[in-house]
Amino acid sequence: MYKYIRKSKAKRSFEYAEKLIACQILTPFPIAYIENSNFLGLTTSYYISKHVNYDFDFRDLIHKPLFPNRKEILQQFAAFTFKLHENNINFLDHSPGNTLIIEKEEKQYDFYLIDLNRMHFEVMDFNDRMHNFRRLWLSRTMVKYMSKTYSKLYNKTYDETYTLMLKHSRAFQKKVDSKKLRRSGRKMRFKSE
Repeated sequence: MYKYIRKSKAKRSFEYAEKLIACQILTPFPIAYIENSNFLGLTTSYYISKHVNYDFDFRDLIHKPLFPNRKEILQQFAAFTFKLHENNINFLDHSPGNTLIIEKEEKQYDFYLIDLNRMHFEVMDFNDRMHNFRRLWLSRTMVKYMSKTYSKLYNKTYDETYTLMLKHSRAFQKKVDSKKLRRSGRKMRFKSE
């Protein structure tokens, strides 16, 4: 399928990295991609990019509520995501492990996207934009900080932004949790309070 119908993950990653860089979105610099195939089609593919020495990734902000400058990082990350959306980039794998963060100077951060093979380039309405935050596994506090920044940039009220971002985040978390419960064979129990 990947040889004859669809581009390989490696080729998509390379091309998407070039598009991101053209939009001044940071990602490890793309060097090359390699595709190996036989008469049946693609067998293996590899994407090669420049190594980035990063300080931490987005997961640290989830697991360490007292992470230094957490509020400022989340606000800057919301502005970074807004820039993605303004450039019509719907990063489908916008999840905690796919953003590398570098501290540049006092309370200023650069964000690098990795694992680039799943993106759509399309105009996104307000619902689409808030839906794009869902995989980040945000707490209420994180949603609060990010909503304040995003609402100002997008000219929506804080309440509208907070409510919709939280709604999509919670729906995604519930879906993942219920899948884990189904796999474990346990029944979901709800508190009566």
